Amino acid sequence: MAEFDYDVIVIGAGPGGYVAAIRAAQLGLKTACVESRETLGGTCLNVGCIPSKALLHASEMFDEASNGALAKFGVKVGSVELDLDAMHAEKAKAVKELTGGIAFLFKKNKVEWLKGHASFNGATSIDVAGKSYAAKNIVVATGSSVTSLPGVEIDNEVVIDSTGALALPKVPEHLVVIGGGVIGLELGSVWKRLGARVTVVEYLDEILPGMDGEVRKEARKIFKKQGFEFRTSTKVTKVERTGAGASVTVEPAAGGAAEAIEADVVLVSIGRRPNTQGLALEKAGLQVTNRGQIDVDNRFATKVPGIWAIGDVTPGPMLAHKAEDEGIAVAENIAGQTGIVNHEVIPSVVYTHPEIAGVGRTEDELKAEGIAVKVGKFPFMANSRAKTNRDMDGFVKVVADARTDRVLGVHIVGSLAGTMIAQAAQAMEFGATSEDIAYTCHAHPTHSEALKEAAMAVTGLPIHI
Repeated sequence: MAEFDYDVIVIGAGPGGYVAAIRAAQLGLKTACVESRETLGGTCLNVGCIPSKALLHASEMFDEASNGALAKFGVKVGSVELDLDAMHAEKAKAVKELTGGIAFLFKKNKVEWLKGHASFNGATSIDVAGKSYAAKNIVVATGSSVTSLPGVEIDNEVVIDSTGALALPKVPEHLVVIGGGVIGLELGSVWKRLGARVTVVEYLDEILPGMDGEVRKEARKIFKKQGFEFRTSTKVTKVERTGAGASVTVEPAAGGAAEAIEADVVLVSIGRRPNTQGLALEKAGLQVTNRGQIDVDNRFATKVPGIWAIGDVTPGPMLAHKAEDEGIAVAENIAGQTGIVNHEVIPSVVYTHPEIAGVGRTEDELKAEGIAVKVGKFPFMANSRAKTNRDMDGFVKVVADARTDRVLGVHIVGSLAGTMIAQAAQAMEFGATSEDIAYTCHAHPTHSEALKEAAMAVTGLPIHI
């Protein structure tokens, strides 16, 4: 009898886990992946990235058709009606297609799906649904879950989390979003476009913590123009069900008089926590940090030989594409190759309208560390394609080292920011200077010319402003 059932067992079939399993199998390793959901893809594909983008896209189309924005282009529409059931059905169809696609890829690459929850029996074995499996290598890729607000009970009827916000059966009259981060703003955008009044309560003095300071201010200005209401520097002390709705008690973050905000629905969106509970990590000789994360080295190896970890259970931004890259890298490392992820160049995107994206360091971070920088900015108002589309909100900002001109960060507010940031990330991965970008020919007329002009602006010589 063989000592091991598999070369590799991956725990979790989210963006990090399923990618790690497929890559390991591609490299000739006998591989299994543990997943307790009925479908593969983890939070991202089932109740996160994918369904939220389906609703964001659908709600944008509804808003464009219903608010008269098309009339100036000569497109006149009559009465516009919302069929929320059809919108949800199309979202579900997209999710089914993509999760089914992963199941196909598992079969194609001979990855065995072990259905159930995994817990460690020791450093080389786990239990899944009452059966023990041994592997030379075990990869923990269990992702993360929404963080609850102490004292607030989520019922996913009136007081909801991000999963509940993807499945509301009707448009609320007033939605209160607790947390002005990425998820809260994206899901708030969906229901705002579909007709809800949306109030965002944020403890800090500005929305989108961690992003570039100028980007944060510009984003709030744009969202306010769209009708969002913001209560920054404000903390929530209590949420109570009041019949069919809820009452949210708030007060200034620095202390002061309390007041109540009445809402039909309250979305709690204050962050996510690693899914490390229930794994019996201690039986494998592992402990988590005070943040509930698993420490790994630059190869994604834990302190226990043969146990690896990637994605949201490890330090760093909780982003699907970070987990995917780590999934490929960890499989290559297990196979004896060299898998590397440059964590200095991980883009992040907020899929509101306009989109908001950034990669690398912010100007404020660099200055706080005493690093001298040069900054170039270019507004989409001066970009020909944005002007013809009548979609001119936002700008591109390039931050470069003042001594070497190497690009250290790029930050974009604009309708195509999520796509444009890829060019910036690739340039930074190759160590580009602002001059490199400025002297690269960009097609005209495109939004991407704004990145070229922002790079030119680093030296104070843009053409179109």
